[in-house]
Amino acid sequence: MIYLDNAATTPPLESAFERAAREYRELYYNPSARYGGGFAVRKKIEEARKEILSVVADPALFELIFTSCGTEADNHAVFSCARRGNAVTSAGEHSAIERSFTELKNRGVEPRFAPLNLDGSVKIPELLSLVDDRTTLVSVVHVNNETGAINDIAEIARSVKRKNPRVIVHSDGVQAFGKLPFRLPKEVDLYSISAHKIGALKGTGALIKRKDLTLAPFIHGGGQEGGLRSGTENVLGILDFAYAAAERAACIADSYSRVAALRADMWDRLQKSEYHFFCASPEAGSPYILTLLAIDSRGEVLQRMLFDRGVCVGTGSACSSKERFSRVMRACGYAEEVLDGVLRVSFSPETTQEEVELAAREMISAAMEFKGKL
Repeated sequence: MIYLDNAATTPPLESAFERAAREYRELYYNPSARYGGGFAVRKKIEEARKEILSVVADPALFELIFTSCGTEADNHAVFSCARRGNAVTSAGEHSAIERSFTELKNRGVEPRFAPLNLDGSVKIPELLSLVDDRTTLVSVVHVNNETGAINDIAEIARSVKRKNPRVIVHSDGVQAFGKLPFRLPKEVDLYSISAHKIGALKGTGALIKRKDLTLAPFIHGGGQEGGLRSGTENVLGILDFAYAAAERAACIADSYSRVAALRADMWDRLQKSEYHFFCASPEAGSPYILTLLAIDSRGEVLQRMLFDRGVCVGTGSACSSKERFSRVMRACGYAEEVLDGVLRVSFSPETTQEEVELAAREMISAAMEFKGKL
């Protein structure tokens, strides 16, 4: 199988998993236990926390709370910080943010949604126009999980705080962490990440927070994670997350360049066929995501045809797969009859040139077969 749905989830990094599993076999104790085994596991967790944090943030300014996933990290940020007034986000957010903002209405907080550019990035002037003296939270996704558009969250955060310094700025960094060469600026207060997008186990994520920012506990209980997220820690998942993050960080710039070349080659092979690029500039956005439109086709049918041919691609966000038309792509301004033909090809550092060539050939063949041209 040629796997090109890495924005949904990634195959495990074998070296990271084996290392984590080997240690977990010995360090299976409860991290809260007050004897040597428990202390040893606690030490490993703290080492993993530092390793993951160092990939993207200055440990002098930021700290990290382990969660079960990126969705939990997003929810923690929203419901801890947006408790009055209004909260501002974009129309292009992952469902974890979009649905959390919709829920805010039931909690007496006004949600405000800024419109999108054609590629799925937020329209910054319109976003800033929604920020006022009653705004408590602004959340903007770093890399759009459906289109690959990159939002300049550093500049957005600085602009928001110039307008209202009291606003808490959050970003969902799930599709950026371990992929984009990036360091969190001090103006971004909160940042969500997830293990299974970089070759680690599902069931582990984290919320990175500015050290002097006070959050409310999200899960109450035994007081783990500084009292902010109680529950016995997922030790195996945390160790695997740390080792995968270290592997990705060691070659992040080289991987970025190599994947960008693969994405460009894929588009070069497809653009003269049945496919159209989703936005105006094929060179823009994250190199890890290539979103295409197969005009007069059904993306979900092409997806199944391709899987039968040994190629796995997506049709948009896996977390919104039950919806026929993508909420995000409609917000970009595309008509529903066009959105029927959306396919999302997403790469990893392990994707090969041969896989790109074979996948492009099968994608062209499947689209032609769908239209009766074969």
